[in-house]
Amino acid sequence: PACFARGWRLDRVYGTCFCDQACRLTGDCCFDYDRACPARPCFVGEWSPWSGCADQCKPTTRVRRRSVQQEPQNGGAPCPPLEERAGCLEYSTPQGQDCGHTYVPAFITTSAFNKERTRQATSPHWSTHTEDAGYCMEFKTESLTPHCALENRPLTRWMQYLREGYTVCVDCQPPAMNSVSLRCSGDGLDSDGNQTLHWQAIGNPRCQGTWKKVRRVDQCSCPAVHSFIFI
Repeated sequence: PACFARGWRLDRVYGTCFCDQACRLTGDCCFDYDRACPARPCFVGEWSPWSGCADQCKPTTRVRRRSVQQEPQNGGAPCPPLEERAGCLEYSTPQGQDCGHTYVPAFITTSAFNKERTRQATSPHWSTHTEDAGYCMEFKTESLTPHCALENRPLTRWMQYLREGYTVCVDCQPPAMNSVSLRCSGDGLDSDGNQTLHWQAIGNPRCQGTWKKVRRVDQCSCPAVHSFIFI
């Protein structure tokens, strides 16, 4: 039920005024609304410890949560996010057994770095035709840590453009490409589209997350801010 009275309103009109939260939007609050009904912001508790990985021996996510201590009232500030997820990968089972190296995280950096490194690998196993043996992997980002968005150093600012739900391109080129398998570590080429894979940004090990493979293509075609390379 609405709480109302007859008197002066905040818009200096005399008539029916209200003292519920909706009056802030309709502009018909009673003149003493701010004093009688002060705004109370949302208060939340401390973050819980991070959970363990959802699965062992495969890239997945971990989670931490916090609870609401006081709901917002009278137009107070809304509650901040109550859950955070981050990429996670464990290399041993709860029994201490090694998972092996079936799942290897992809280490990435900005595609601009490719202009600075030597495309021709120094290994004697490389032949001339391998200079053009590169390929591009497209991924859809599933999760990432908040540390990526906080990066503002000149050489790591590219991490700010990593976003959940975006499709990104990661180029596999020499010398990152293995001279025997012609693959880049962590490229996820053998995974299906439903398998969660783990990545980590070079320059800030706390900027990491998960993505899923979209497809392999010969050349990357993503915008520059969403184009990266394997390291």
